[in-house]
Amino acid sequence: MKNSFVTILCTILFILLAGCQTVSQKIDQTTELEKKELSKWLNKSEEDLKSFYGQPDKVEFLKTRNRNYVYFTEKYKIKCERKFEVNPKNIVVGFSSKNCF
Repeated sequence: MKNSFVTILCTILFILLAGCQTVSQKIDQTTELEKKELSKWLNKSEEDLKSFYGQPDKVEFLKTRNRNYVYFTEKYKIKCERKFEVNPKNIVVGFSSKNCF
């Protein structure tokens, strides 16, 4: 009786750990896809960015004279934040993304 309980407990524990690893792998894959998509905007014009995403939700001015265009979306009650850094020549030179999957 005790031996079968331990076997069942180990099996349940193994399934739970395998499930967590699968979720982690999916998040990593989605993050890589997000980076790949956003990297396509590097060296594109500000106008191209705005025509695709629309007007930014927020503009942050940096000490380097560059600006961050910040776009917010929400999926499953999780707020996604995408930032694109635009230089004074109106070219996208950087990006970051948080909670976008």
